[in-house]
This record gives sequence, C-alpha cells and structure tokens, in this order.
Amino acid sequence: MLAGGSDKNLSMPLMETLRQAWADEELRRKLLFVMGMFAVFALGINVPVPIPGISSAELTERVKQLNLPFFQLLDVFGGGGLRRLSIFALGMNPYITASIIMQILTQAYPSWKQELKEGGEYARRQQNKRTRMLTIVLCVFQSLGLIGLLNQALPPEAQTMFIKFTVVLFWTSGAMFVLWLGEQISEKGIGNGVSLMIFAGIILSLPNQVRQVWGAYQEGFAQWWQLGLLLLLFLGTTWLIVLFTISQRRIPIQHMRRVVGTKMMGGQTSYLPLSVVMAGVIPLIFAVSLIYIPQQFASMFAPTSPIHLTLIEIGSWLNPASPFPKGLVASVVYTALIFFFTYFYTAIQFNVDDISDNLKRGGSFIPGVRPGKQTRDFLDGVISRITIAGAGFLAFVALIQYVAWSLTGIQAISIIGGTSLLIMVSVALETMRQIEASLLMKHYGQ
Repeated sequence: MLAGGSDKNLSMPLMETLRQAWADEELRRKLLFVMGMFAVFALGINVPVPIPGISSAELTERVKQLNLPFFQLLDVFGGGGLRRLSIFALGMNPYITASIIMQILTQAYPSWKQELKEGGEYARRQQNKRTRMLTIVLCVFQSLGLIGLLNQALPPEAQTMFIKFTVVLFWTSGAMFVLWLGEQISEKGIGNGVSLMIFAGIILSLPNQVRQVWGAYQEGFAQWWQLGLLLLLFLGTTWLIVLFTISQRRIPIQHMRRVVGTKMMGGQTSYLPLSVVMAGVIPLIFAVSLIYIPQQFASMFAPTSPIHLTLIEIGSWLNPASPFPKGLVASVVYTALIFFFTYFYTAIQFNVDDISDNLKRGGSFIPGVRPGKQTRDFLDGVISRITIAGAGFLAFVALIQYVAWSLTGIQAISIIGGTSLLIMVSVALETMRQIEASLLMKHYGQ
C-alpha cells in the first residue's frame, strides 16, 4: 500500500524537471506569471490597514505580544499579514472555509449534486458564484471575530464603529483580491491557483518562524543539539508526508471485450487508484477550527467575567500545547476529531455506489468480485482500511509539532508539522506533477 512506483510519483528528478520547464518558452512564461502574482501578494502583505492615530509599526508590535494560538495559526496561513494588520490579513482562509461548506451542502442537497453532475460548465459557474458569495459573508464574520481578538492590542480610539467598518471593508476586499490572484494563476499560469496562494502565504511566514527559533538559540533558550534535533524532526516529517502523499492502493479493473465492426475492443486491465490520504488537509482544518472555538468566543467577553474564564478553561483542555494532564486529554480529543472528519470527508469525496454503478455500466469489473452489491462492499472495505492509515498519518503530523516542542523545548508551530507543512509539501508535489505532465505532452507531440 505504501510502496513506491505509483502513478503519483515524479518520473524525472526535481532539478531536471525545473531545468526543462525553464528551457521551454511557454512554461517559462507561465512560471514567471506565477512568480509575479506571488510578488503582488508579498507586497500586499506589507501594506497595513490605515488606522488613524496609531502607526503601523506600533500596531504591529502590540499585535505580536498577543499569545493566541488560533491567531498564530491564521497568521501562518496568511503569510504574517494578520500580525501586521495587512490588507491581505485574511488570506485565503474565508475561501477555504466557504469551499468546504459548499462541498458538504452539495452532498446534503440532492438537487445541487445532480445539477453539478449533469449541468456542465454552467453548473460549475453557479457553484463558483455561490462559493464566492459565501466567501464574502465569511469575510465579514471572520473580520469581526478577529477584531474581537485584537481588541486588547488596539487603543480605545481605534475601537470605534467607523474604524471597525474600515478594517472589515479592507480585509474583505483584500481577501477577494487574493482569490482573484489565485484564479489568474489557474487561468494564465500553471498549477491550482488557490492552492498556490495558500502555499505562498505559508512560505512567507517561514522566515519569521526560523527567526524565532534562531533568536531562542542566540538568547540561550535553546542549545545546538536542540536545533539539530529540530532539523531531524523536520526532515523526517517531510519525508513521511511525501511518502503518504504519493502512496496509493491500486485496485485492478478488468474491461470486457466488445466487438466494434470487425475489430475486438477492450479486454485490457487498468487500475483504480485510491489515495491513502483522500481527505487531504480538510480534517486538520476542521479539527483545528473546533478546538480553538472556546478561545475565540472567550475574546468577546471581558477578561474578568465568569464566561470568559470558563471558556478559557475549556479551551485549555482542548489545546494540545497545554501542560499535563490537559495536553494529554486535548491530544486524544484532537486525534478523535481528525479520525471522525477523515472518515466523514472521505465518504463525501468517494461515493462507492457511483463508482460501482459506473463500472457496471461500462462493462468493467474487479477480478474475483461480482458487479453490484459485492463490488460496493469490497470498495467500502478497502476504503475503510486505508482511511485508518490516512487518519493515523494526519493525526501524527498534527501532533508532531507539540511532541517536538516537548523534546526540544522550542516552539515551532509550522516548521515541524501540522496543516501548514502538509499543505506546503502536497502543493509542491502536485505543481511539479503538473509541470512534468506538460513537459511529457510536449515531448509526445513532437
């Protein structure tokens, strides 16, 4: 199941793929366009929302002093724009949430599912329109929630309704502009533009993470062996992510022979590839959102109020970074949520009934398995088994950052594990596969 040689592996070395892509005029133009969009995003990250009466440097320093885990997670996804109160502070977070919600609603409403299945390009445009409208709504609500989190960093004169309206307007406009940049990459560049913009945000946040680790070493809070152990954990986790990302369970499919005119067609054997991590990073995003909900609601109440203190206490039992025994309980809850959402999202993404019906209509079958109910049961059993491995892998990646903190004494949120490292590696591999596929198509056409 975890063996190499699947069709998700790169057939050419990384540097050779990049060299050939740069030598090709069309691919070079697309790569330059992608880098240009990254440059625009990086520039916008450093443009703060104008707030009268306070300098951007002073505001950034106040925000840095906040020790809010959920805030730090969003800041990593947004390339550090949140701690700068940048116009791109929300990044792609509202769109990610809106896309997940729309996928779930599409499965919940049979009419939407049927429309998307049979409506072609028009149905896809309608789905994208609904997703964008929901993104705008989520931008407003997420902006208001983050302003509540940042209230303790803002001076009283910056907490007026006009200032809040201005921040919400800038953040919503910025998030939609970042989405537009991603769509331009998909249309004129190479790779999935939305995924690449998320990738760019994480990459932009890495220098700050490295600077924090190096600063801990210079100030004597970390020793050289701790940095070495941190590096080994980073390399080991990256290797593990690559291994599971390219791993597949390939089910043989036998196609029946048919007579077309005077020729015999079909009879070949192909494979149905089932990825070990079919749900991707979605279970991690859902689980992280849930465990930090109490802390988000706590920020809406006065620090000394009973509701605030109760929610903070609940949040400490859900935060894996809390000391023992709270951290142990939170880790168990976190793992359980990841397993639940992995199975839930896999069931949404991979419908065994549809696959079984399509195989039966196409005259194809799994050797040794009868078409129909037996095929559905067989596929359901295979998916259930590989989902256990995938969910266990996601739980390990999610928790390794807290294990690394305990082992090394260095807090490195996105360097070692978690959603950010998984997104970085997955998007990089997928983009390289698309570049390689473009090169192979050009070679076949010559």
